Amino acid sequence: MTTDISEILETFEFLDDWEDRYKYLIDIGRELPELSAEERTDANKVRGCVSQVWLITTIDTGPDGVPVLSFKGDSDALIVQGLVAVVTALFNGKTAREILNTDVEGLFAKLGLQDHLTPQRSNGLRSMVGRIRADAEAALAAA
Repeated sequence: MTTDISEILETFEFLDDWEDRYKYLIDIGRELPELSAEERTDANKVRGCVSQVWLITTIDTGPDGVPVLSFKGDSDALIVQGLVAVVTALFNGKTAREILNTDVEGLFAKLGLQDHLTPQRSNGLRSMVGRIRADAEAALAAA
């Protein structure tokens, strides 16, 4: 996916109608590379999501020995796939410490997601972020 979080924020500010924002979420979700059947495993499933969501974390070591995390994700629901795109754009290529220090709630508030997602989708979004933070914590502990 080539869309980064600053571009997503810019586009959300430009689109003032939520129907257009939902369409945009679907569009960026479709940009995600599709996961293979082998990657759609129970181990990669995000618990707490009503839709099926898979998240794969890759941990590399940065030049200073700090863990840097990258993510691939997918979902069987179009809007949720767009939320996966938002979350991966927010966290991809960040150090574990940067991930843990990111003001996720502030970003989601800026996008207006809390007010325009169903409670189930909001819970799923929190589950994705929780999984990413847990991976970041584990990467720091292993470093």
